[in-house]
Amino acid sequence: MQRPYAIVVHGGAGPHRSGGLAERMQGCETAAARGLEVLQNRGSALDAVQAAVVVLEDHPLFNAGRGAPLNAAGEVELDASIMDGRDLRAGAVAAVQGVPNPVALARAVLEDGRHVLLAGDGARAFARQHGVALCDPGDLVSDAQRQRWRERFGTVGAVALDARGFLAAATSTGGLFGKLPGRIGDSALIGSGTYADASAAVSCTGHGEAIIRVVLAKLVCDHIGAGEAPGAAAREAVDRLGARTAGEAGLIVLDRSGRAAWVTNAAHMPICWLDSSGGRVVEA
Repeated sequence: MQRPYAIVVHGGAGPHRSGGLAERMQGCETAAARGLEVLQNRGSALDAVQAAVVVLEDHPLFNAGRGAPLNAAGEVELDASIMDGRDLRAGAVAAVQGVPNPVALARAVLEDGRHVLLAGDGARAFARQHGVALCDPGDLVSDAQRQRWRERFGTVGAVALDARGFLAAATSTGGLFGKLPGRIGDSALIGSGTYADASAAVSCTGHGEAIIRVVLAKLVCDHIGAGEAPGAAAREAVDRLGARTAGEAGLIVLDRSGRAAWVTNAAHMPICWLDSSGGRVVEA
């Protein structure tokens, strides 16, 4: 008998404009459906979260890939990470330019195995060496981003449980609008924005500096590993972040039994949860 499998994706926590929220929810559902398709075809949780996040990176309304905001120098710099809960392998990239799907580059870092985090020009050179798609950095700068202030937050991410019982997580972002060049947020830091082990998989979104200070993703996984339910662990962690840093954040989590939870203290966080029994939740 095949074990249950599931995927949860988020489209970022923050003060999204109400006019685009429905489209973001639809984008999350499309991304989750792509990840679920991978799981249905006996693909790994790692492949599923990567596939889901690529969909969101390619969507112009999410703060990742082609929808990322500009930094103070008018450039797009991207962060991403991915982690395999089976063996704690992880890959991440930070402050990288000209890579439309940084989650794919993070996966290449994971598979290479020599390092966990590559940044800047070194990460772009690694992409070139490993056949990861590149583009002109200017191609990622949209007219809309040149003309208006985007949401303060808006990281995207996914967590998945595959039919073999393995967990994985991935997170991708363009960071804060107007950030200093070279700023690295939580999405590139294993344990802060992304974490997966044998107990749970977590992807975070929100105020990166606050998430880093409480090591949010690892905090949730540790509580679940100690026997706490995913919903309680997620709520406790976000409440602690708010109390200690006054920051806004949200997260999605799956445990090894397929129990899912999502919590935010921000105004909105579009999510989609799908599982092998036909379960479906799309909300913000």
